[in-house]
Amino acid sequence: MITFKDNELNEYIDDMLEEWEENGTLTKEWKEDLHFHLFNEDYYIIGTHKATQWLNGEVFNVIHHIHQYELFHFGCEGMTDFSNAEQVVNMFAYVRGEELLIERGLI
Repeated sequence: MITFKDNELNEYIDDMLEEWEENGTLTKEWKEDLHFHLFNEDYYIIGTHKATQWLNGEVFNVIHHIHQYELFHFGCEGMTDFSNAEQVVNMFAYVRGEELLIERGLI
């Protein structure tokens, strides 16, 4: 199992939950769509350069993780454009974010 950027993603989850609790956004309905609001409503990383830096030499491990996720959940490959660093980072944040939320019992 890949644990790349787990601390950063968990910190992001905690920060967003705290912010939503403070401003009253975190309702029962919001919690039911927590994964969507955290990792699909907006980009996690914006910009090719920033995304390339974020990958920090782990690009092939990240691509493999996304590839396995897509095969398992969609039965096909090629949904993510692996030539686009921004798409790779955001799909990885989406996939790993979902796994972390499950591990933490939040979804």
